[in-house]
Amino acid sequence: MKKKQQHGGGECPAPWPPAAAAAAGGGPGQGGGLMRRRPLSLLPFLSLRDYVFCMATLLLFCLGSLFYQLNGGPPHFLLALRHCLGNSTYLDDHGPPPQKVLPFPSQVVYNRVGKCGSRTVVLLLRILSDKHGFNLVTSDIHNKTRLTKNEQMELIKNISTAEQPYLFTRHVHFLNFSRFGGDQPVYINIIRDPVNRFLSNYFFRRFGDWRGEQNHMIRTPNMRQEERYLDINVCILENYPECSNPRLFYIIPYFCGQHPRCREPGEWALERAKLNVNENFLLVGILEELEDVLLLLERFLPHYFKDVLSIYKNPEHRKLGNLTVTVKKTVPSPEAIQVLYQRMRYEYEFYYYVKEQFHLLKRKFGLKSHIRKPSPRPEFFIPSPLETEEPINDEEEDDEKWLEDIYKR
Repeated sequence: MKKKQQHGGGECPAPWPPAAAAAAGGGPGQGGGLMRRRPLSLLPFLSLRDYVFCMATLLLFCLGSLFYQLNGGPPHFLLALRHCLGNSTYLDDHGPPPQKVLPFPSQVVYNRVGKCGSRTVVLLLRILSDKHGFNLVTSDIHNKTRLTKNEQMELIKNISTAEQPYLFTRHVHFLNFSRFGGDQPVYINIIRDPVNRFLSNYFFRRFGDWRGEQNHMIRTPNMRQEERYLDINVCILENYPECSNPRLFYIIPYFCGQHPRCREPGEWALERAKLNVNENFLLVGILEELEDVLLLLERFLPHYFKDVLSIYKNPEHRKLGNLTVTVKKTVPSPEAIQVLYQRMRYEYEFYYYVKEQFHLLKRKFGLKSHIRKPSPRPEFFIPSPLETEEPINDEEEDDEKWLEDIYKR
């Protein structure tokens, strides 16, 4: 009789034959007995308790996600968990994700020229931004059009980081985004006849418009009474600062840019303004033909201006637009107008250039300009009613009607 093998005072059972182990579903030391009890399990390494725990965890995660979305923020326990694990996020390690590239111009700047219908257009933009869902970024700064280099960099940074698609609007001279490493946005603008713009600004500073308490809204409360009621002809003919350069050199700098020479009336600023119009502005329209401007904007930038013309022609909108009409406006004498025309010769060179380009663009898109036959530039300019689709009556119109027509366009 053979003796039983001893190991630590205990008996060891004889090992299974290899064939038996293979039949049990596992080799030696691989838990063949366990595998025999669950031969058809899809997850042979999980017990029933493990499976229930996984399902419960997944359910809690789904409920937590639902709670996050319904409550507008993460649950407190997730915030506490993040605090325990540390505040590092994906953005900390990888930076912000690249901005989504939209299939249309997503960065538009309207560096509006004062007294050129800009309040009418901004009112339209507020309606359109709600209707079409773009980001309208406006500025409360109205009297700072020329910026230092640091101010330019800061403004460009603020504009460029706005949520896209955006339309930024402010009274500011042209900004060259590419100079500071930014993406150049699409520029749009509107100008008007320089003398009409000057007269509108002159009386607006003194008497405001029909917003507020009728015509008593005063824009310059510190202006002396003798200055407020200064006759426009005296101001022009006696060379008051407000009616002479550089105040009359007003439109060109909005297109020339922030260079110091852009503030000096001359050929350099004029040519640079023309160059920027050609290279950086999608459209520069004429206030006297505002409906055609809006129609072209709707064609060029439908994601911003779709249906703008129908909104503009709506009687309710017209009623609001009439509140921006400057009050107590009078027309200077022909002698004073001639002086203004000579002082504004560079402004008129630019105005005529933009007008010609605008008419070329209209013809390209099949829009006709119903104006009387072109004539050589007059020796002096006399403000007249706006060019309209219908012939202008020969009868003389009163000043208030003439002014109202200007702002209705």
